[in-house]
Amino acid sequence: MQITDYELFAVPPRWLLLKLETDEGLIGWGEPIIQGRLETVRAAVGELIEGYLLGTDPLRTEYHWRKLYQSGYFRGGPVLMSALAGIDQALWDVKGRHYGAPVHELLGGHVRDRLLVHQWIGGAGPEDIAKSAAQDYARGYRAFKLNNPREFRPLETTAAIDRAVERVAALRDAVGDDALVGVDFHGRVSKPMALELLRRLEPYNLMFADQPLTPEHGEAFAALNDRTSVPVSTGERLYSRYDFKPLLVDDAVSVIQPDVTHVGGISEMRKVASMAEAFDVAVVPHCPLGPVAFAASLQVGFASQNVVVQEQDLELHDPESSQRLALLEDPETFQFEDGYVERPTGPGLGIEVDEAYVRQKAQTEVNWYNPVWHHEDGSIAEW
Repeated sequence: MQITDYELFAVPPRWLLLKLETDEGLIGWGEPIIQGRLETVRAAVGELIEGYLLGTDPLRTEYHWRKLYQSGYFRGGPVLMSALAGIDQALWDVKGRHYGAPVHELLGGHVRDRLLVHQWIGGAGPEDIAKSAAQDYARGYRAFKLNNPREFRPLETTAAIDRAVERVAALRDAVGDDALVGVDFHGRVSKPMALELLRRLEPYNLMFADQPLTPEHGEAFAALNDRTSVPVSTGERLYSRYDFKPLLVDDAVSVIQPDVTHVGGISEMRKVASMAEAFDVAVVPHCPLGPVAFAASLQVGFASQNVVVQEQDLELHDPESSQRLALLEDPETFQFEDGYVERPTGPGLGIEVDEAYVRQKAQTEVNWYNPVWHHEDGSIAEW
């Protein structure tokens, strides 16, 4: 079998899908994307496939990963690893279809029958957050994540900290103590403020505090982790096992959140999870993306003991109205109940992409850029 061709489809609101074709008629799908850098990743995917993969055997997933990563003298980083991730997902999809098995069975078999998913909670203030959380709790979700705070200056007032804490308190009150609550600082908090905010959030028994600092300050995570009872987490802006290695060795995190679309795909995410397991670090995969990325992430989650919760932004409780799940032939592919998604059993990634619908949506101009936030003095704030 040989790889013969590929196509890329940009679909709203900001996703890029890869279709990989073979001479035996088997097709694999992947989702290579950096939100806000779609065209850059598109170019990288084309360079990698045309330069290294056309005419080769798609079943050599590990060899191809090493070739695409190692053949570049300049390697790693968000663009190249996201391009590699989508290609790797598509290769595993072909491989699973060739063997008639879901990818997680090729990774060693499933270690669980269902996987807890968490729901993202938004809202301008505590009342909106509480209302949204209560609705999603009633829909069956038992794990939640809140982006918090909003714009946060390098040195903030007590009132600003109070407002951030009030948002978390509202979420916790709405879902009670029998639910998991995570907070994503999103890299918005400076080192001088992070410890104080974590201290104030300790009474709310958080599942994790994600990205309390930006990845540029990785050397400060260990000290932060030592001084708080809140599980410290990071990972969505780390792109390989080599990026995660110092955090694990330094005991700097309690949870990691690799993203299957940025961390080099299924092959690399599986290795990152195995590394973390050796350090008793839990994995909560990051995935606010489309159904192809979600399906790829689930394959690792069902084969990895230390993957405990999976992020999703697909509205699994209402598949018929979900714009993202509409990209699949069967929007109800992912069976959701009691806060869990059931193990997919179809071959490859376990999904069937509605190619006709994807082609239709690809006619829409997709030109999404990250918003730019400012502090009140006009300086740039972290988004």
